[in-house]
Amino acid sequence: MFTSAIRTLATASLLAASALVAHAENPMVGGAPMYAEKNIVENAVNSKDHTTLVAAVKAAGLVETLEGKGPYTVFAPTNAAFDALPAGTVETLLKPENKENLTKILTCHVVAADAMSSAISGMIKDDGGEHDVKTVGGCVLRAKEDGGKLMLTDETGGTATVTIADVKQSNGVIHVIDKVLLPKG
Repeated sequence: MFTSAIRTLATASLLAASALVAHAENPMVGGAPMYAEKNIVENAVNSKDHTTLVAAVKAAGLVETLEGKGPYTVFAPTNAAFDALPAGTVETLLKPENKENLTKILTCHVVAADAMSSAISGMIKDDGGEHDVKTVGGCVLRAKEDGGKLMLTDETGGTATVTIADVKQSNGVIHVIDKVLLPKG
């Protein structure tokens, strides 16, 4: 009986440790766990740091796309990144008559690939320190590393830093960034 109880306790401890390790693979984002078996939208809606991004994705009609098979790499600006835009910009972009502009901006944050940070770093090294990243919105972002951080420069010269990398999703990966990337013109 005692051996059976110890075996049961050991099995339960092993299962709990396995669950903790499996959960620990993905970082927390916006105070919420991110689950690798959920898609980009299913995870993003739980992040308190991405409520503006989620509202924008809904207003642009991109929910179904980002719930799709992918794979997608999303450079996900935080609420603070959107707040740093000039006053009234977000409110204006969320209006139905500005859906095309909003869609262009959002799709300049999406790459049609599953690009983990190690792969991006490898491409940067292979290209001599900078790598052009083409987005589904037709923008070209310039990726480089500075002080061990992955940086993205948009077409207007603005630079975003990846603050949380490699958040695995069932249909790709999210990299949290600290600035909204903008297309030229």
